[in-house]
Amino acid sequence: MLADKKDTYSVLNVSMALAMLDILSEEPLAPTVGYFAERLGLSRNKTFRLLYTLQTRGIVEKDEFSGTYRLGFAAVELGQKIIRTANVVKHAHPVMEKLVRKHGEAMYMTVLNGEEVLFIDMVDCEQQIKATPLVGKRFPLFSNAAGKIMKALESRDVLDRLGKRRGKSGEGIDVASIAFELEAIRSRGVAVEFGGLGDGIVSVAVAVRDYGGKVVGALTMLVPSFRMLADRLEMEIIPSLMEGGEILSAKFGYAPAC
Repeated sequence: MLADKKDTYSVLNVSMALAMLDILSEEPLAPTVGYFAERLGLSRNKTFRLLYTLQTRGIVEKDEFSGTYRLGFAAVELGQKIIRTANVVKHAHPVMEKLVRKHGEAMYMTVLNGEEVLFIDMVDCEQQIKATPLVGKRFPLFSNAAGKIMKALESRDVLDRLGKRRGKSGEGIDVASIAFELEAIRSRGVAVEFGGLGDGIVSVAVAVRDYGGKVVGALTMLVPSFRMLADRLEMEIIPSLMEGGEILSAKFGYAPAC
């Protein structure tokens, strides 16, 4: 399907905005609107509008006295998030591979992304019947084991805020029931969710923490329910995942209190 002129214009704007960020990351001196315009072959008016858009998002900052631009705090913060995510994947992948070899089920590394769970890496299994790959997908926090185990280790006021927000939008949420479930998950150290990611899919997750005890993500296994018998879950899967979570957390410097 061919893109219309509006779509082409939008893509061009994105391309130019990214080019501006490249310039800002490379130039030793903070550039001006005129410099950007000349370097990118744009009009000063269009250049200013693109810079202003980036400025409103905190990605670019302007020195009002000199009229020059530099990367803003939001750009630095985004870069740090990307580095942290890459670091999580680097450490998690070997642990996930070991778990897949041992149990023959698909493993994921997941992280919190606002009020959603983001699946950032996967080691697939060779089973003929398995869930559709979820890398890059986002799901509501309480629809899966990963979201529940990560939120179980946060404070109660997170649930209170969620309850108020859902209440204003007309969607009811049983905060007390969820809080009770999260307390049980917190005590046990593992979350299990049946059907939240699709009919017949069981997700099992354990948290991964850093040196300060902060949750950086969750190791998550997805298994069709017909292969997740109760004995297998309790005697094999959960102990292995908890061990994997401890190994991965140790890579981030976490040492549980004695």
